[in-house]
Amino acid sequence: MKYCRLRLKSQCGWLLAIVSAIMAQPVIAQTANFGTLKLSTGFTPAQGVVEGYTGGSYSLSAISNRDRDKKACIGFADPKPDHILVLEKDFARLKVLVNSGGYDTTLLIKGPDDTTIRCGDDTGKSKDASIDDQNFKSGTYQVWVGTFNPGVKHNYTLTVEQP
Repeated sequence: MKYCRLRLKSQCGWLLAIVSAIMAQPVIAQTANFGTLKLSTGFTPAQGVVEGYTGGSYSLSAISNRDRDKKACIGFADPKPDHILVLEKDFARLKVLVNSGGYDTTLLIKGPDDTTIRCGDDTGKSKDASIDDQNFKSGTYQVWVGTFNPGVKHNYTLTVEQP
């Protein structure tokens, strides 16, 4: 900025505009709407259950169009993750299930790095979403529970199981 003080303000205006635009970009926070779930191997079923509610018009496809298995990432949620899942150990397999009473929910799990995405939609005949996958490495995961349509609010229970 010392350079800008020495030059005319109009010549440095473009620099300030670029810096402002970069700083205004949305950043997905490491906090969650409904808190953190910490799990280690051998966790009890009760330790793997949290509650929340859907709502929001942020398209989950903005995080990723497809997950690591090429499944579509769909639905609408809040830009901030609903839950933070901290795995204290590696898990060979985990199952994450949404129970909203049969409403049309979706699920997106990001982590433990920014490039590993898992997405889920309907489970069998139920409209509630689930993800049943392998190789969950220890670390921090962001979890979004969405709905097929934007702005729809439904209470849900999120269950993490170790099959």
